[in-house]
Amino acid sequence: MKLLSTSILAIALLSGCGMMNKTASAPDTPTRTADGVLVGPNGMTLYTFGRDAVGSGKSACNGPCITNWPALLAPDTAKPMGDYSVVVRDDGKKQWAYKGAPLYYWAKDAKAGDRTGDGVGGVWKLARP
Repeated sequence: MKLLSTSILAIALLSGCGMMNKTASAPDTPTRTADGVLVGPNGMTLYTFGRDAVGSGKSACNGPCITNWPALLAPDTAKPMGDYSVVVRDDGKKQWAYKGAPLYYWAKDAKAGDRTGDGVGGVWKLARP
């Protein structure tokens, strides 16, 4: 009986601390890899812009550019993690960057898996892990 009451006490303590049924996991990242390229949370392909200075913390795609190449936006509370950093855009919004390169979607990609922005203008490339 003593063993049973000790087990019940341990379970009660663990559940009160919020530790039961939780497993350790890596922090969620803003992208995942699909077919060798980075995709956003919506499953759409991500791109990098050749005119961005990698590691500068800035995006060179503003104004009309951002209409065609929407940024992979980060929440205001976003913090760098691993290969991901946060860029503050000219409009004050935060954007995710991978290995220092800001990440963008292509407005003309219609569905997950589309990669029609690769090579556009000679400056847009698929974002690869």
